Amino acid sequence: MANTDKRKQSLYFPEEMLKEIQDEANRQDRSLSWIVQQAWRIARSEIMRFPSVNDVLGEGNREDRDS
Repeated sequence: MANTDKRKQSLYFPEEMLKEIQDEANRQDRSLSWIVQQAWRIARSEIMRFPSVNDVLGEGNREDRDS
């Protein structure tokens, strides 16, 4: 198995969302971490299509865009 960087990170979810994730983890007999990781892998390409805050606020560097 390849070495994996396992860092602890606190994530905060609304109570109802966390309950849904916990229910799904129990249904699949998986960890919360595993469920969230799979969700990220599935949703990543869609999330990457969201504009960044700088795009929305128009705060990007104009010289970079004009070049």
